[in-house]
Amino acid sequence: MEQSYIGIDIGTTATKAVCFDKMGNIIRQFSKEYSIYHPEFNWSIQKPAEILTAVLECIQEITKDSTPEFISFSSAMQSIMVIDETGIPISDAMLWADNRAHLESEELQNSNQGTLFYQKTGIPIHPFSPMAKIDWLRKNDAEIFSRAFKFISIKEYVWHQLTGEYVIDSSMASGTGILNIHSLDWDTAILKYLQIHPSKLSDIVSPMHQSKGISDDFRYIIGGGDGPLANLGSGAMEKGKMALSIGTSGAVRIPVDEPFIDSQMRTQCYHLMENQYLKLGAVNNGAIVLQWLKESILKTDESFEDLFDLAEKTPAGSEGLLFVPYLLGERAPIWNASAQGTLLGISINHSKAHLIRATLEGILFGLFSVVEILIPDLQKRQETTVMASGGFGKSELWLQMAADIFQMKLAVSSTIESGTWGAVLIGFKAIGIEIPVTNTTEKNFLPNPNHKLVYQQSFEKFKRVYPLLRSL
Repeated sequence: MEQSYIGIDIGTTATKAVCFDKMGNIIRQFSKEYSIYHPEFNWSIQKPAEILTAVLECIQEITKDSTPEFISFSSAMQSIMVIDETGIPISDAMLWADNRAHLESEELQNSNQGTLFYQKTGIPIHPFSPMAKIDWLRKNDAEIFSRAFKFISIKEYVWHQLTGEYVIDSSMASGTGILNIHSLDWDTAILKYLQIHPSKLSDIVSPMHQSKGISDDFRYIIGGGDGPLANLGSGAMEKGKMALSIGTSGAVRIPVDEPFIDSQMRTQCYHLMENQYLKLGAVNNGAIVLQWLKESILKTDESFEDLFDLAEKTPAGSEGLLFVPYLLGERAPIWNASAQGTLLGISINHSKAHLIRATLEGILFGLFSVVEILIPDLQKRQETTVMASGGFGKSELWLQMAADIFQMKLAVSSTIESGTWGAVLIGFKAIGIEIPVTNTTEKNFLPNPNHKLVYQQSFEKFKRVYPLLRSL
């Protein structure tokens, strides 16, 4: 029987298990969805037991017909939860979208200490980071904070249940706001600020770290964070490539060979492995905005495909309708958890179709405002290929819009499951399998010159809206 390799992605809304052959072809896949809860304003949490159950179901289902060489993990980043000495959660898991720490973050963000912390970690001061969430617990929930045996992510919780180890890979750790991105160790000054001992966090290991399971004989490989692994899996760890992901949230990521620190604290920096890093900007407002439009505003049973069909019949630029989609506050490039969305230029001539297209364009404008910072040189931008991944890669309209707004060539990798494939590629490296893999592109999209001017004008307007309205 042909050898198989499994990548598991513990995502924000579902866990997905994908079984690959040696060349990256998908043999089978299985996924299990779960909920995000909002018990209070600005809170976004998940139940650790629900995530663990979903992961175990995925493992059981994906391995029922054959035993893989290994199972390697990708995971959404920036979750944090508290466990006691027995490993039992004594808090819910706070997600990247949880904004409860916005007051604490604003105070630290505007201080010299906050600037120093950013320079050490490459992670802006913002409530999305586990550092900010631990700070919130220290100041607002003394009982939970004092009972904490460890502060860990959902991925660490699952790994401990499978292997008995409390470890975190350097890729996941680099998103916490506590890891010194230059030394790849927990930063002592930040630990002192949080008033926690290093033992309250997991031991940092390489993404190639492997372990045998407690109750089965699978070889588990810890893998990394979903962003860095999406770059790896889509072929965007090469020079001249930039990864663009739009799922619930969104991000643009560029490979670099040393830590990158932005002078204005607008970008993030993650580690993948060895001397591979990423400079990036992640946004809160990805396809979740489209879901909000469908369910809360349009209140329609139409499929997303139906909505995209309407948008396709609407001219580029939505005939002057502009949507700044900061519904969940925003991370890059403005780093303001209190930012709000704005619909500008609406007139009696605008219809549902205009609103749908303006929403798609607004999400991309938000991401392009990050691209401008990551690649300020226009010539270099034109020489860079955008590697697309995430759910939006299934919509040719949205992909073409991205090429038009960015004015860059865009390619869709034939490995659409880039995160799980990236995890498998880490697994290959961990066990010493040399794979002559070349990432092939399924489709290419070139900028439509007829849309260049209208999108340039719309984007210039987009950039002016938030600064003008911030004081209000």
